[in-house]
Amino acid sequence: MSYAATLTILALALAVTVFANLRARRPPELGRIRWLPYSGLQFVGILVIVLMLAHLVTLGTGRPFVGRGGF
Repeated sequence: MSYAATLTILALALAVTVFANLRARRPPELGRIRWLPYSGLQFVGILVIVLMLAHLVTLGTGRPFVGRGGF
């Protein structure tokens, strides 16, 4: 994946996270059900942001991340 694709996905994930955060802070309307789980959207957005940041590091350095076990 290229830098442009990674940065695009990162920007979209950031936008989704900010949108979900703003919507989650609003008080719920009485008698109406929220159809989107905003805290779940925030979690997924933050997860994608962390993965894309790690991918940017691997693109920049040319070496993939390895765990403590070496795999």
